[in-house]
Amino acid sequence: MGKSFDAALIWEFIPILLSYLHVTLFILAASLFFGVLLGLLIALPRLYNVPVLNRIAAVYVSFVRGTPILIQLFLVFYGVPALLQLVDFDMSRMNPIVFVIITYALGSAASISEVIRGAVNAVDRGQLEGAYAVGMTGPQAFFRIVLPQAFVIAFPNFASTVIGFLKDTSLAYSIGVMDMMGRGQTLIAATAHTLEVYIGLTIIYYLTVLVLEKGFALTEIRLQRHEQRIANA
Repeated sequence: MGKSFDAALIWEFIPILLSYLHVTLFILAASLFFGVLLGLLIALPRLYNVPVLNRIAAVYVSFVRGTPILIQLFLVFYGVPALLQLVDFDMSRMNPIVFVIITYALGSAASISEVIRGAVNAVDRGQLEGAYAVGMTGPQAFFRIVLPQAFVIAFPNFASTVIGFLKDTSLAYSIGVMDMMGRGQTLIAATAHTLEVYIGLTIIYYLTVLVLEKGFALTEIRLQRHEQRIANA
């Protein structure tokens, strides 16, 4: 049982928890960086219907999106070291944050690949035909004509994915990562004021999401203005 509720402790706990926000944001940024790269690689075989690879990519996306992120985290945390031990590679001293980034990169890649695939399919096919007409190759047409337009289309869904994965990072403490949630658990163990700690965490996460949403909204407006200028040219 926790101690009696003390609202004043919330404001004492918030600065302590906030000092670990950079760890949470680092996990988010690193995993999304690798997730975008991997997501593009996963999307391409499905967009161009590459034999075998398109089926592998589809199964991968289905598996990742169909299983809880917490289970994926444990599979990576316990499974990767076990596999690497077969080739005499010891990961027992590896920082747990590495496994968190790997897990969230793999997880975000599945979601991002679907965002990319939907956005690319939404680009007018006449754009490709025009690119081919001026002598562009397939890769040139994709990266110089289709992908920039698809990015604008995909941006709102990408923003939602980022916010979703920010909240998912709260599970990193379960394998020993000292992020905001991990620090919150140590505060609970030290003070027994569970509710106050979770209210503090709620405030920080909510304000962080509001800042991200505002930033994404401003960015989307700028992207749309750029597209509008092109349309009016």
